[in-house]
Amino acid sequence: MSDPVKQRGAHSLSEILSQPERWNSCLARLRETRTLESALEWFGGQREWLFIGCGSSYYIALSAAATMTLLGQRRARAVPASEVLLYPDLTLVPNCVPVLISRSGRTSEVLQAAELLKSRSIPTLAISCASGQPLEELANLTIVLPAADEQSTVMTRSFSSMLLTLQSLAAAVAGNTEFPGSLSTMFTAAASALQPLPRRIQDFVAAHDFADYVCLGQGPFYGLACECALKVTEMSVSYAQSFHTLEFRHGPKSIVGPETLLTFLLSESGHDAECDALEEMKSLGATTLVVTNRASARARAAADLLVELSLDVPELARLAPYLFAGQLLGLFTGLKKGLDPDSPRNLSRVVILDKGSSPQEPEHAAL
Repeated sequence: MSDPVKQRGAHSLSEILSQPERWNSCLARLRETRTLESALEWFGGQREWLFIGCGSSYYIALSAAATMTLLGQRRARAVPASEVLLYPDLTLVPNCVPVLISRSGRTSEVLQAAELLKSRSIPTLAISCASGQPLEELANLTIVLPAADEQSTVMTRSFSSMLLTLQSLAAAVAGNTEFPGSLSTMFTAAASALQPLPRRIQDFVAAHDFADYVCLGQGPFYGLACECALKVTEMSVSYAQSFHTLEFRHGPKSIVGPETLLTFLLSESGHDAECDALEEMKSLGATTLVVTNRASARARAAADLLVELSLDVPELARLAPYLFAGQLLGLFTGLKKGLDPDSPRNLSRVVILDKGSSPQEPEHAAL
């Protein structure tokens, strides 16, 4: 019998399936280290937050900024690190809290942004999955989540774990004491929701051949849609795009047909309008994968594959499980094409640039 660790995609699959357990470990570490309390001491009084990352870390920033605005009741934005470097006067505002996101703690553009902020005497908060890295030396305070790190090239559990941690920070900033309990409830239920998904997604992928992949979401789900599309691109070397759900009808819908897989991340807040778009695309012949908490009759009728999470927690507390389907779609699409999703071509775990900004390693979109 072959060693399962050496099978293509084995690390990625294991890391996807480990997410609920690792979420528990990461938040337990936060309680033990009292890092969130330290963050409140440093930054709790500030009204403006700026979340900064590259690739997947930028998509974490998008959903974290949405959570900080909706839950933390603070103004918040997300920008790629390159925007801070190239257009600092467009991105930096007085008295903002820059939050630097990097799985490795070594992403060159994030480090350069940290150096720029330090040169301007702007205190920074960082989050990473690796301790003792350069980002930790540059930031005033760093949240480190070693349990969330991966062996695989692409980010899966590190993405969701850092997102949940930043959501917990938003709750702490707002003084919301109920949100941590909602997360604990969600972890157990999410593990049950995840269990049947690998077989369902694998069977769905085996039964279809898609030319295009599109992931759609609104509000706090938009960053998740971007990340789901990126997983398909990275793990399967497929062409995937992401849009705000209602924006897709303004031109991009021209690609719709049976060979186009549209993944809808349906919210409760915008359910009726998003279902209008879902039904419209289905009428144009799209193949649809619908991820929702509890499906309405409309969503159920328009879905070729329906993923219901059935989580009894507030909407913002269940963002992370919406990633499961996209991660598994990328994994099994890559395996179907004979690729190794653990080590996608042209990618490395971190982009490190030399002083002339030329890549020393192959570029990787998830950091």
